[in-house]
Amino acid sequence: MVLPAEAHDGPAQDQGHGTASRRRVLVSTYIGTVIEWFDFYIYGTAAAIIFNRLFFPEVSSLAGTLASFGTLAGGFLARPLGGVIAGHFGDRIGRKKMLVLSIILMGLSTMLVGVLPTYAQIGVWAPVLLVTARVVQGLAAGGEWGGGVLMAIEHSPGKRRGLWGSVGMMGVPTGVTLSSAVFALLALLPEDDLVSWGWRLPFLASFVLVGVGLWVRLGVPESPVFEKRRKEMKETERRRPPLLEIFRNDWRNVVLGVVLVIGPFSASAVFITFAAAYGTELGMDESKVLGAQTIANVIELAALPLFGMMSDRFGRRRIYYWGGLVLGLSAFPLFAAFNSGAWPLILLACILTFVVHAAMYGPMGAFLAELFTTGTRYTGASLGYQIAGAVGGGFGPLLSASLLASAGGAPNYRYVALFMLAICLVSSVAAFVAPETNRAKLRDA
Repeated sequence: MVLPAEAHDGPAQDQGHGTASRRRVLVSTYIGTVIEWFDFYIYGTAAAIIFNRLFFPEVSSLAGTLASFGTLAGGFLARPLGGVIAGHFGDRIGRKKMLVLSIILMGLSTMLVGVLPTYAQIGVWAPVLLVTARVVQGLAAGGEWGGGVLMAIEHSPGKRRGLWGSVGMMGVPTGVTLSSAVFALLALLPEDDLVSWGWRLPFLASFVLVGVGLWVRLGVPESPVFEKRRKEMKETERRRPPLLEIFRNDWRNVVLGVVLVIGPFSASAVFITFAAAYGTELGMDESKVLGAQTIANVIELAALPLFGMMSDRFGRRRIYYWGGLVLGLSAFPLFAAFNSGAWPLILLACILTFVVHAAMYGPMGAFLAELFTTGTRYTGASLGYQIAGAVGGGFGPLLSASLLASAGGAPNYRYVALFMLAICLVSSVAAFVAPETNRAKLRDA
């Protein structure tokens, strides 16, 4: 495995990128990730509690939930392709251009979901259009995370890459919190109103978030690390696809990146999206489940920069390893709390799970970025992150629903909890064998 070696960190070669510009970079990274995950998780929440009735009404309740989670998986499967496409151009013509394009596509595809006719109106074309919008959303999201987090890291002081990278990761619980809070409020509507028109509102509201994000992003300077690398790049290097370079020189780090991320990505999807469906199957009030998740997400938001800073000081591997171990074990008290039906226990279990999740998510951006060179970093980091997202985030809820069904349905959560323990341990072991990167310089070539 190749260790990061050659010095090439951002603001050490500031080149006119002042404090105000770097602050705007952080704001852009944060808002972009908020939009990405708000859009992605309003879909996930709607898939758990609404879409099975509106787009798959001809099947049983459980089969409809499985079909809804299947469309959720479709978006995650499109993310690696989006990461490769955005990474190719981001590593050759610039990070900023691809970030602007990704936020536009994300907003348009999300708003399209908000105006789709249902199965009762146009029949089978309704789920077809739903899947199409979801795939476009996945393609856009595939390029969003890598570019946004890399912009923050490549503008950051070398000793604070974990902290600056965590700003991008902070957008995840913020977006999830917004989506959960919106649906918690919508759940207060009469059931007929929620099903007929209420569920459309958060998809249409994405238009406002995208407008703000686009305005901020257009004023962001290009990464000084990338600009320096582009000036030094030979003509033969410009013509060489970054994906080819990665498979030739850095494929081990891609595999490592996938394994590092698959645990926390699966946990994020299962402990939020699947858990909401699990709660409703137990007969719990949807607003109470979403309310507990919202509070826990707010607390995770505060924990992310803390763990990012800790990884700068104590190392990525140590924080990530222990985070994965405890996160896997947290599945058992979480589902047990759901089975108890006691909202205070559910809230405490969600807080525990989400804070431990931050121990992996906080250092993740810097950990992945530091594995790759400047000329392939957008492609490499995106590929590792998005493949793990496609497998863990896309199929985690689907596999969990299948495991739950094989165990006889709720409250028999043991297979789901064991699955989460196993997948988080895999990422924990990957961190144990990975190189320590927090004190190394970003690689140039």
